[in-house]
Amino acid sequence: MKKFKAIALSTALVLALTACGAPAATETASTAAASSAVGTEAAAETAESAGTALDKEAFDSFIAEGPVADDAEIEANSWAKAIKERGTFRVGTTRTSQLFSQLDETDNGIRGFDAGLFQLLTRYILGDESKFETTQVDSSTRESVLTSGQVDAVFATYSITDERKKLISFAGPYYRSQQAILVKADNGDITGVDSLAGKVVATQSGSTGPDILAEAAPEATVQEFETDIEARTALEQGRVDAYVTDYTLLLNALVKDSSKFKIAGDTFGTEDDYGIGMPLDSDGVEFVNSFLKKIEEDGTWEKLWKISIGDRTGIETAPEAPVIE
Repeated sequence: MKKFKAIALSTALVLALTACGAPAATETASTAAASSAVGTEAAAETAESAGTALDKEAFDSFIAEGPVADDAEIEANSWAKAIKERGTFRVGTTRTSQLFSQLDETDNGIRGFDAGLFQLLTRYILGDESKFETTQVDSSTRESVLTSGQVDAVFATYSITDERKKLISFAGPYYRSQQAILVKADNGDITGVDSLAGKVVATQSGSTGPDILAEAAPEATVQEFETDIEARTALEQGRVDAYVTDYTLLLNALVKDSSKFKIAGDTFGTEDDYGIGMPLDSDGVEFVNSFLKKIEEDGTWEKLWKISIGDRTGIETAPEAPVIE
């Protein structure tokens, strides 16, 4: 397969990276139907990302070499056993997160850090990384697909919060994030969170962004958008002055087109731990945590980060994986 050359980011951007992640998506589709059910948002994202795709051949080969659980481990866990008996792992995820879970319309593959994790887990349970089906989620639907039993797990750069724990359980954490500020490349007024007062600031509804802005920038006027692309479009069109969300989602925008946007100032806010959403009180949490520990200890986590994020951003050193609770 043709390989694309990753865009190297500036030294300042490289030094600024501290954490990652945020969800964005709008519709539901199974893997088998992906080619015929691509929404306008996904199509727009694919068009934007031309020339910045990851090394698909390296990614696919890496996933195909992932570990496989023994039968006894699966038999001992009702969550994993149900997936094994069904023969399909049902996953809630996004298809428009450039570095974490991006649909490639040319071959209907979903690739990125989150996508790699759920494909590795699919292989771990079923012995075949292709036996998954996806349901598109956004930050307002992640709990509902779990509580309704529509999916077995959600992989969508999902912040672990006490409020969400009332409805679902989390495996992990598997990644760590903070907030950052995206502005137009020619913006000289906003230099960090302290300069957001009096500005119109976009963020995603259903994310941790509104609460963090209420505390860190109480004098800003906050506008909430359902998806990442809607928020970025508002910024590009000048309807908002800045866009605040998780750093990696903003890094996605810079990978796509560094001439349009830039990061203003340092990351801020409390560190968010990202977990894998699970049904409430499911014994699958223990199973998935065991899987996460395994791939962290054997180097799989770091290699997945390098293929999905490091090689595409020019960042050579992987962040430290968070301790699994």
